[in-house]
Amino acid sequence: MRPHAARTFADRRTAGRELATHLQAFAAEHPVVLGLARGGVPVAYEIARALTAPLDVLVVRKIGAPGNPEYGIGAVAEGDIRVLDQHAIGQLMVSHEELETAIARASVEIDARRERYRAGRPLDLAGRTVLVVDDGLATGGTARAALRAVRAQHPRRVVLAVPVGAPATVAALRDEADEVICVLQPEPMWAVGAWYEDFSQTRDDEIIELLAGSAGDPPPSPTSAKEVRIPIGAIDQIVGDLCVPQPASGLVIFAHGSGSSRHSPRNRDVAAALNDRGLATLLLDLLTPEEALNRANVFDIPLLARRLVAATDWASTEPAVAALPVGYFGASTGAGAALWAAADLGDQVRAVVSRGGRPDLATPLLAEVRAPVLLIVGGRDEVVLELNRDAQHRLRVQSELSIIPGATHLFEEHGALEEVSRLAAAWFERHLARPAGPSNR
Repeated sequence: MRPHAARTFADRRTAGRELATHLQAFAAEHPVVLGLARGGVPVAYEIARALTAPLDVLVVRKIGAPGNPEYGIGAVAEGDIRVLDQHAIGQLMVSHEELETAIARASVEIDARRERYRAGRPLDLAGRTVLVVDDGLATGGTARAALRAVRAQHPRRVVLAVPVGAPATVAALRDEADEVICVLQPEPMWAVGAWYEDFSQTRDDEIIELLAGSAGDPPPSPTSAKEVRIPIGAIDQIVGDLCVPQPASGLVIFAHGSGSSRHSPRNRDVAAALNDRGLATLLLDLLTPEEALNRANVFDIPLLARRLVAATDWASTEPAVAALPVGYFGASTGAGAALWAAADLGDQVRAVVSRGGRPDLATPLLAEVRAPVLLIVGGRDEVVLELNRDAQHRLRVQSELSIIPGATHLFEEHGALEEVSRLAAAWFERHLARPAGPSNR
């Protein structure tokens, strides 16, 4: 049974791409990404690609109750690590002989899968940051066994990362890991599979293909990621996250909407997709923490636009991106700020993409925008759709209005945000490559 009003992931790899946006800070630690076989490996694959990190696999098996193997009474991980649910064992009156038989059966399966996936190659985790990844947490037995197996190899740091988990289980596992990162913590949890549109079983050949890096995706480019501070006056600064793939063909600066920040999971998901296509990204907090306390500031479009201009000027002096053509990606009210700043900067900005944006907030300057503009709107976001249609008529540059059928303002529907990423990447790839004309600034 899938909850009706709750958010779900399309599949494991989609979940992995979103989870990766919450793990970007670990890229600087050069982690090993360890997927729990079997369902955790597709999730881990996308994280490894996003962080340009090595991918490996850890085999963990649930210990099924005698006569009911789907009911877990514990788990076994590589290295003969055992985690037993003594309460369940007592309730079911499982005998010592039955328990040992179930453990032996799980251990044989672990040995067979380990040989199949790694051909006898041992794990080497000593001194490393290890991201332990699964597709979800229900009772947490297999995750607990996995974390103990990893600890036995003396890593520097152990982080458990999952797309969805029961809140009580997430809290309990903080005793086993240095950090637990979980995107969704629904209450009640139901089964992990209830939070996926497609939760079909991961096949062994798919795991082998993912581990070999031949899953139909191009290998990721080396990427550097760092937090940056951009001066906006004599003493004040705004903060951003700069991610630069190598080589990079352009820089996309993000302007988030009201009530959001540079940590917006939707913008970070889009940014990760752009990074995969060789585009550098700069996600910004356009207000200082003190300014953000005043709600009126998030609607002060000229102020936000000045911050985008300051960030663009800063980027022109930052060695990693100084030579790159610049585009803007604006969401909600951030789209108004992006268009306002683009009008001010003229040909210094080569392209603008608006996601569910409010271009009407830049109405006084729309006719002065010189960069090609892509307006992306959900088909069910009717009020904003009309505002975008009116704004497009006011633009005097090349523009397109792309309507995603069935999508609402936040693009939470299945496949909607992926379509936003695809459209945005194609627009930036097309227009950031064009020659720059004379600036009108």
